[in-house]
Amino acid sequence: MRYQSYAYGQNHWERDPDLRHVLAHYWPGYTEHEEELYRFGALAGKEVYEVAYHVDHEAPPVLVMHDLDGNRVDRVRLSPAQAALLWELAPMNRPPYEGGSWHHHYALGYLVADPGIYCILTITNQTAYIIHKYAPAFAEWKERLLRGEFWGATWMTEVQGGSDLGANALKATPNGGAWRLDGEKYFCSGAGLTDVAVVTARPEGAPPGPKGLALFLVPRLSRAGGLNYHVRRLKDKSATRAVPSGEVDFRGSEAFLVGEAEQGIYYTLEVLTVSRLANAIAAMGIARKAHLEVLERVRRRRAFGRALVDHPLVRRDLTDMAVRLAGGLMLGFHAADLFEKAWVERPPYTARYQYARFLSHLAKNRTADHAAEVTRLAMELFGGLGFLEEYAVARWHREALITPIWEGPSNIQALDLLEAMQKKRAHEAFLAEFIPVLEKVGTPEARTAREVIEATLVRLAGSRPEEAQWYAKDATARLADAAQVGLLYRLAEAAGERYAHLAALYARRFLLGEEYPAWALEKAAVWSDGQG
Repeated sequence: MRYQSYAYGQNHWERDPDLRHVLAHYWPGYTEHEEELYRFGALAGKEVYEVAYHVDHEAPPVLVMHDLDGNRVDRVRLSPAQAALLWELAPMNRPPYEGGSWHHHYALGYLVADPGIYCILTITNQTAYIIHKYAPAFAEWKERLLRGEFWGATWMTEVQGGSDLGANALKATPNGGAWRLDGEKYFCSGAGLTDVAVVTARPEGAPPGPKGLALFLVPRLSRAGGLNYHVRRLKDKSATRAVPSGEVDFRGSEAFLVGEAEQGIYYTLEVLTVSRLANAIAAMGIARKAHLEVLERVRRRRAFGRALVDHPLVRRDLTDMAVRLAGGLMLGFHAADLFEKAWVERPPYTARYQYARFLSHLAKNRTADHAAEVTRLAMELFGGLGFLEEYAVARWHREALITPIWEGPSNIQALDLLEAMQKKRAHEAFLAEFIPVLEKVGTPEARTAREVIEATLVRLAGSRPEEAQWYAKDATARLADAAQVGLLYRLAEAAGERYAHLAALYARRFLLGEEYPAWALEKAAVWSDGQG
């Protein structure tokens, strides 16, 4: 065996009935694209494994700072295998801009899932998104991004602020038909790879805080053909090594304003929504890959005289994985579905868009928790082998640990959710959607989910501002958990009673804090692999 992975060589589309049920629910038109989904499933099970392992262990991107004549070029050298794979995957960014849907893009992203590879594709997609909606004069750049001839990036983080975008200090000065940027960005995914980046900066005279930020397109090369900024170094990371992340210096760098300067923070939040949804979908894709490893392992490995899968405690762990996988996948695609219906809107947004944003915070935050736990549990079920880097399951856990951090950690998601509630009343649409669903089901677990939603929102509404922030992270998780119960019950109407059972188990475990009930033991071996 060339790779220490049970899932290597398997078509991930064929092995994932949950994905087919979820897509049938949100995107019935997926059947017209099954050939492509099958092809991506095959790529995900073979070439993505090969390239991701190769890059992670043997061939990370290397920053080449000078050419033969000593001129600064600041370009990364990729393994030829990684470059070829990215070219093959690049079409996944096209559907939303060519009459397709975000479901299509995110379904392909879920199959790929590897966060380093998918990150490059996501930041390229975000760049195409901004040009498509707000900078049509640069349509040629968008077409090159969608063809895989250009790579994009979104650079927002600065060392003094981190997730606090309002602390950004990169200065923008008008200069004829363009602008000049001066300052730095500290965490730049795609550094040395990108051909055009989306960058936040503060125009001279703009107010402090996030509302003083404008958004700019910054090409790698200026119109005069010179290098437009410098990459100081690449970061040495625990995982996601396929995407080069570095620090960038801007010294009079040529930039082009996107839309209206005073709307910059809203454009920025839009591209963050795109990537937060990608983060949620990728988190569940990573968890699924770890799950595929475990399903084969517990059937092959024997302990105490019988296969691991025959031990009740192992069945309990498989049940936990099945519950998290189904719930998180539904939540991620539900948020993507709401975004699909509202993404063409521009500021000022309608209540429909604000609700889509509200759901993106719930999905990004809770799916990251699921990915971290499923991959950790997968390592544990492998035993000592799970801690060895030569086995795929160890890398999946390392990769999963970025998902709670990227695009704003849980504290940021909680604060943004609170803002969407207090200023935009986005929770009213949440109540209007989920309370009727849960009341219709009428099971004790559905009633629990409804009560959790109502009690959580009442507590936030009745709290002083600082107390509301204190409760906000717990509220973000509780609302997401209640939503997953409702979504699984809804899926059960078309996809079968397995999802009603999973909804009940989800409520027992995550809303009531109880252990999974004993009745789950008899069905665990059936539903843990998505059948029945």
